[in-house]
Amino acid sequence: MDKIKASVAKNIAEHRKRLKLTQLQLADKLNYSDKAVSKWERGEAVPDVYILRELANLFGITVDELIGNVKHPTAKKEIRLNKIVISLLSVGVVWLAATIVFVILNWCEVPLKNWMAFIYALPVSAIVGIVFSMLWGKRPIPTILVSALIWTAALSVFLSFPFPATKIWLIFIVAIPLQTLTILWPFRKRVITPFSRKNPTKEKKNDD
Repeated sequence: MDKIKASVAKNIAEHRKRLKLTQLQLADKLNYSDKAVSKWERGEAVPDVYILRELANLFGITVDELIGNVKHPTAKKEIRLNKIVISLLSVGVVWLAATIVFVILNWCEVPLKNWMAFIYALPVSAIVGIVFSMLWGKRPIPTILVSALIWTAALSVFLSFPFPATKIWLIFIVAIPLQTLTILWPFRKRVITPFSRKNPTKEKKNDD
């Protein structure tokens, strides 16, 4: 019963927040008090069958999904979309900053490679993507973004020096082993784990 209370409490709070409703607004829709909703979300009480059905209809899910730990597909899509939008907005801020720097440097007629502001924005964008993808718990994406960071950082260093730069192209040689390590890193557990396991049969024979 405690597990059911905890599951219902979690799902009511999650779906209420998804619909951007306060406890009072949800209570008004159900003709209940906000204190009752607060008790449901704290797991101190469980709504009766009729209210569970009303809540499920309001949230656009089934009663089973409200009682259990099943996530509604619509909620998953909304959460995924929000994560994508937040990540893209963050990358957009990086490019906005690069554009502002480019405009200011041109306006002030600074004798520099003003277009390099956009080149430097590439590795910074990769860093922002890595941070957010790690926060969202996406495993394959960081590998792609780390690769992008390696090569865009190498490109930034290469273009930062005046041509012809003496052996500055060697920065790309350094990037090759880094890229190799990035590709192999996700497979480390699969390789290490089998060799790290002890043979229980052999240990038993030694004990005997």
